[in-house]
Amino acid sequence: MPPEPADRALQSASGAANRPGAFLNIPYDRAFGDLYLAYIAGITAFSLVPKTTLEIPGGERRLDRIFGLIRSCPYSFHDLSRVELDLRRPATPRFNMPFELGLAVAWAKLSPGRHTWFVFESRPRRVEKSLSDLAGTDVYIHDGRPAGVFRELSNALIRVDRQPSFQQMQAIYTGLKKDLPSVLADAGADSAFGARVFTHLAFLARKLAGA
Repeated sequence: MPPEPADRALQSASGAANRPGAFLNIPYDRAFGDLYLAYIAGITAFSLVPKTTLEIPGGERRLDRIFGLIRSCPYSFHDLSRVELDLRRPATPRFNMPFELGLAVAWAKLSPGRHTWFVFESRPRRVEKSLSDLAGTDVYIHDGRPAGVFRELSNALIRVDRQPSFQQMQAIYTGLKKDLPSVLADAGADSAFGARVFTHLAFLARKLAGA
C-alpha cells in the first residue's frame, strides 16, 4: 500500500537536504495564514528550503535549538508586521520576532558571509519607530498581501541564481491554499501552524515548484 500524503511529506524531507535553508520568523496565528502560505510558496520558488521553529522538538532547550536553526540557514526572513499588543489580557506586545531577528543579526556579525537576514513589514516607516536600531536597514514592505510578499522576496533575493516569476510563485501559493484542507485532515489538525502540517506544506510546495 502506498504511503499516505503526510507520510510521503515526512519521508521526502531528506530530498531538500542539499538546498539552502531559509529561516522563517513569523507570527503563528490564523490572521497570518495567507502570508504564511505565501512565504512558503515564494521561498520554495527560489529553490530555498523554508525552516521554522515549528520543527523544533520538545525536550531540548528551545533557545539553543532556535539559534542552531538560524545558524544552519544562509538566509533568514523576519516579518515584524505583527509586533503589536495582543488584545487578550494581559495586553502584551509580541517580542519573539524581534528577538529572533536579533539572534540572526548577531550571527551574521560573528560570521561574515555566512548569513543574510531580511526584514519584512506591512507598513512603511513603522520599523523605524518600533525598532530604531534598524535605521538605515532596507525594510521590505509587503502591504499585508501575498502578492506583496512575492514582490518583496523578488527584491530581497535578486542575487539568488533561480529567479522565479510572479506567476510561478502565485501558482505554488494557489496550490497550497487549495490543498490546505486535505493537509489539515491528513494531520488531524485544525491549525496550519503545526510541525506535521508545515512539513507537508513544504513538501507540497517543492512538488508544485517541480523541485
